[in-house]
Amino acid sequence: MAISFTPASGPLADLDLLRVEQADAVLHVRLNRPAKRNALNDTLVEQLQFAFTHLPAETRAVLLSGEGDHFSAGLDLSELQERNVAEAVVHSRSWHAAFEHIQFGRVPVVAVLHGAVVGGGLELAVAAHVRVAERSAFYGLPEGQRGIFVGGGGSARIPRLVGAARMADMMLTGRVYDADEGLRIGLTQYVVDDGEGFSKGLELARKIATNAPLSNFAVLHALPRIAEMGQAEGLFVESLMAAIASGDPAAKERIKAFLEGRAGKVSKA
Repeated sequence: MAISFTPASGPLADLDLLRVEQADAVLHVRLNRPAKRNALNDTLVEQLQFAFTHLPAETRAVLLSGEGDHFSAGLDLSELQERNVAEAVVHSRSWHAAFEHIQFGRVPVVAVLHGAVVGGGLELAVAAHVRVAERSAFYGLPEGQRGIFVGGGGSARIPRLVGAARMADMMLTGRVYDADEGLRIGLTQYVVDDGEGFSKGLELARKIATNAPLSNFAVLHALPRIAEMGQAEGLFVESLMAAIASGDPAAKERIKAFLEGRAGKVSKA
């Protein structure tokens, strides 16, 4: 069934470096600096934080993508030259704050990746929860060749997906992975043909949006923290989260629907 997006209203409509559109429970947030390969400058990062902290009430999932030929070529280096050390720390922390609102926000985020997913663009992508790559996508961390270090949370998030040694190789040697390699090493969960990323991402976002909100919230907030705990502590927190989720009225209704044969069973696609 076709789905129609309409431009966001209110403050979200005033974000000039983002295109924000709503379709039912899915909000589409699109990076909108195509002439700069969607390089991330201070204003764009600020606008991302604003968008993810002012989601419309009806939003149950976000689709994140980039306008033009690339998802994002990373940090806009033109803004980096004049910063001193103290200013650079504050700048990095501003990225951390913005991307925290994506990873640990109110709803799941599906990122659609194509073209360059490089440096800060990769740091942004891995803050999302599900990543769909078109075959044109490629991944790199050129900070080592630029004389700098990642500052948008990459050193905390990327090794959890691919391992510290692989990330070190990318930074030290400039190694670039293509879409299929990115899937193999864990940077993404899906690869589709060029031009099909949006439809696949939207399909996933719409499916995610039908889940019980509390269950989605638990996956976003409890799961990554449990994974970082010792086993005993993690299992205890899991028990607490399972009890909270199962006690939610939405969960009770869904379980009742399954027991009454009104909900589908798990099957192989």
